[in-house]
Amino acid sequence: MAGNSQRRGAVRKSGTKKGAVVGSGGKRRRGLEGRGATPPAEMRTKHPAAKRAAAKAKAAQAHTTPRGGAGRPAGRKADDGPELVLGRNPVVECLRAGVPATALYVAVGTENDERLTESVRLAADTGISILEVPRTDLDRLSANGLHQGVALQVPPYRYAHPDDLLDRARGSAQPALLVALDNISDPRNLGAVVRSVAAFGGHGVLIPQRRSASVTAVAWRTSAGAAARLPVARATNLTRTLKDWASQGVQIVGLDAGGNTSLDDFDGREPTVIVVGSEGKGLSRLVRESCDAILSIPMAGPVESLNASVAAGVVLSEVARQRRA
Repeated sequence: MAGNSQRRGAVRKSGTKKGAVVGSGGKRRRGLEGRGATPPAEMRTKHPAAKRAAAKAKAAQAHTTPRGGAGRPAGRKADDGPELVLGRNPVVECLRAGVPATALYVAVGTENDERLTESVRLAADTGISILEVPRTDLDRLSANGLHQGVALQVPPYRYAHPDDLLDRARGSAQPALLVALDNISDPRNLGAVVRSVAAFGGHGVLIPQRRSASVTAVAWRTSAGAAARLPVARATNLTRTLKDWASQGVQIVGLDAGGNTSLDDFDGREPTVIVVGSEGKGLSRLVRESCDAILSIPMAGPVESLNASVAAGVVLSEVARQRRA
């Protein structure tokens, strides 16, 4: 038979429909044997049931894994980590503002200019490590490759606890003056508020842990280094923290264009927390209900509202004026 013949051309080539080769003579008969019973769905890697089982096992492992050194479950992603400031202008601005960076990366062969020279000088003066790396390394670290041959590594910001923030404010010579931010998602607004609080004698800033801007390199740069001197605390629940502060004798004052109290009639000489909402959303309902009063800033022109950081600066300036008097 053709299948058992040793002559060329007796059987077709394996893997093709044309041509003929020598037959196997029955030596590969084991290749025709069955593979046995079909495995269960949970054991087939591409089956939906297997994917659900793998996800369930991963979730169970995350709950049972012991906590890591940072006090978080080892299977849980860290909220904050080091970040890179890319570009010559942002890098030199951060260094001028005194951002506590840990390393300055310069790509090999980068063309020098005044900004790069100043960045290297400022980094050297402050003891920041200066590392020369291949340009491909910076390309991998940047999403769009627009690093201009320089990058600055900024460590994660160390937030204060809300209780420690209030205790520090109450222990100062002046009555407590704090600012809480609600629905502020732009880190530039956060940095500008931190700068205003520091300029007008405030004691700290409170932000929510979720759905809020955090102290990133952008906020560092906007604060002009004030974030290094002024504590910023994170609250797991902003409403609960404000209510707790109110129970300790601190007046909670919200800012809104349609407030029931004019800034001209406000007495800011008592311990005060100024709550600032976003320009678009304003104060959230629960935060608004936690406030003792809602302030509005008198406007002489046709402008309906101010930027959140500008509004905070206006109120802080008025409170500082009252306390000086």
